Amino acid sequence: MPHTVSDFYAGCRSRAVILALEEDRYTGDITSLATIEPGQQGHAVIKAKADGILAGASVAEEVFKACDPGLKTVFFSQDGESIQAGDVVLEVSGCIASLLMAERTVLNFMQRMSGIATRTNAYVRKVSHTQTAILDTRKTAPGLRYFDKEAVRIGGGRNHRFGLFDMILIKDNHIDASGGVANAIRNAFAYRTLNRLDVKIETEVRSLAELDEALSCGPDIILLDNFSVELLKEAVAVARRDAPMVKLEASGNVGMHNAAAIAETGVDYISIGELTHSVTALDLSMTIAFA
Repeated sequence: MPHTVSDFYAGCRSRAVILALEEDRYTGDITSLATIEPGQQGHAVIKAKADGILAGASVAEEVFKACDPGLKTVFFSQDGESIQAGDVVLEVSGCIASLLMAERTVLNFMQRMSGIATRTNAYVRKVSHTQTAILDTRKTAPGLRYFDKEAVRIGGGRNHRFGLFDMILIKDNHIDASGGVANAIRNAFAYRTLNRLDVKIETEVRSLAELDEALSCGPDIILLDNFSVELLKEAVAVARRDAPMVKLEASGNVGMHNAAAIAETGVDYISIGELTHSVTALDLSMTIAFA
């Protein structure tokens, strides 16, 4: 069992890699076993078929090693670098059967992660003239959250909370169940103190009235949910006047069409579920040459 958060993250990564390989090969790659001589050697290249931001190179190396420790990988591009269609990203050499067994799992990780990194980077560039950071959400593929969030970071975004354990994030249902924003925040502060937790407290607000109530309690972050651009401007002005230390996050109905306008209101963060819940994979291919 993990003893630290770092151990937990490492476990998420390593378990997902092994599970991905196991669900593909199960009792073995019977096609390769039937058609390829045991021990036959060769090499493969992974090539970009579209422009984007590379992500998942380090994961690919882990998959190759988990499949066959004898595989040797050489990288021509690193995570976070821009790649263009036709670029060779990496070359891997060793047993042909092992290369074929790892191929689809490697591409699945790299294509998804590169797609997320590419989309994230497009948003980051969209708001680059402001001080606003782009955040992800928990709207990730089950079992792949570590990789989805790593891809956001590689693309230039920042990670919001990883899960339910590393931030107190008060949403609408918590507010209603607590009898209001102020009650929910006070309960959160009491719980954090009692349990000696080193976590931030964030609360959602749905109106300027709830914003005023939240500001009086001093949470670390306030989430302005589904506010129009004009309402965001008003909310930012109020918050900067009454509680300048409180960070502001905008969320809801964010797209390429309005990200810049939202950032220009002065919010500290914009969280975007689309980064990970509507992924368009970056097209990559793997071609094998025989020794």
